[in-house]
Amino acid sequence: MLVPPEMIAVQSKLIYQMNKYCADRVQARKAQIHKTIQEVCRVVQDVLKEVEVQEPRFISSLNDYNGRFDGLEVVSPTEFEIIIYLNQMGVLNFVDDGTLPGCAVLKLSDGRKRSMSLWVEFITASGYLSARKIRSRFQTLVAQACDKCAYRDSVKMIADTTEVKLRIRERIIVQITPAFKCAGLWPRSASHWPLPQIPWPHPNIVSEVKTEGFDMLSKECIALQGKNSAMEGDAWVLSFTEAENKLLQGGCRRRCLSILKTLRDRHLDLPGNPVSSYIMKTLLLYECEKHPREMEWDENCMGDRINGIFLQLISCLQCRRCPHYFLPNMDLFKGKSPGALENASKQVWRLTRIMLTNSRCLEEL
Repeated sequence: MLVPPEMIAVQSKLIYQMNKYCADRVQARKAQIHKTIQEVCRVVQDVLKEVEVQEPRFISSLNDYNGRFDGLEVVSPTEFEIIIYLNQMGVLNFVDDGTLPGCAVLKLSDGRKRSMSLWVEFITASGYLSARKIRSRFQTLVAQACDKCAYRDSVKMIADTTEVKLRIRERIIVQITPAFKCAGLWPRSASHWPLPQIPWPHPNIVSEVKTEGFDMLSKECIALQGKNSAMEGDAWVLSFTEAENKLLQGGCRRRCLSILKTLRDRHLDLPGNPVSSYIMKTLLLYECEKHPREMEWDENCMGDRINGIFLQLISCLQCRRCPHYFLPNMDLFKGKSPGALENASKQVWRLTRIMLTNSRCLEEL
């Protein structure tokens, strides 16, 4: 098929704009975040070293692999989450019966004695390992460690939450989350994935993702708020970070995500945080399903993919619902105020209109 010369000219202009945006704005964001991560991890490693002295069961898994830290997630340029992987889950069964959206419980295996568990004092009378009890103990240890560590003058515990959150130098917030790794398992609540009618991802990738498994995090679950479930304190939040990152390999997917996060930080960092980086990542995964062929993730298509994701975002904000990619019964907008979603919808529409109508918009954005 012959492509008109003017279309080729527009495409090459757009590719140039995208590449320039990546070289300027995206790289500047990454460099700043990298610098902040180094500072954050120095402080957190020191705090966790003190925690381990007090309680050897909480061993830090925050290790530096050539500048990358396993278990560290960037929430925003000034907000981070660090996952601390706990040992020994063997005497516990993973129970995921769908009654707790986005969550599951760990129950003593039939016939196993509480005393066989490394975490014996956190197991309830019903045999569940309580996520909240472990987090509460960890929070106490971290608070004590903050007072003893080398950075005690610049690190403070945030008090008004059951989460373990630190404020570093008044401007950076770090959440430290105890977790279990569940390799070789796949939750029943995500069993619909991958959708049989969609030829993405490749079966080999699906197999890798399911073998890798998922994490169970001890943190407050937005989906359970207000339900007064007896299980709420025992429940662990399901996390698929590794799976999501594996799915976004290949083509310009990772590059798209970097651009989306940069646009989000510069233009959609709004009151109430209705549009998080995680929402951008989720919509990118849905876009991968809508455009399953690798040729649709060539750099020539990057502008179309980004516009498509912003149009999806407007639709989600207007419907006030954004389903989790692996757990569609879980709404990522749960707990967000209608006013914040309405305001975000207007801002995203304004930004999308600029991107659709001005081929040189990235120079200003």
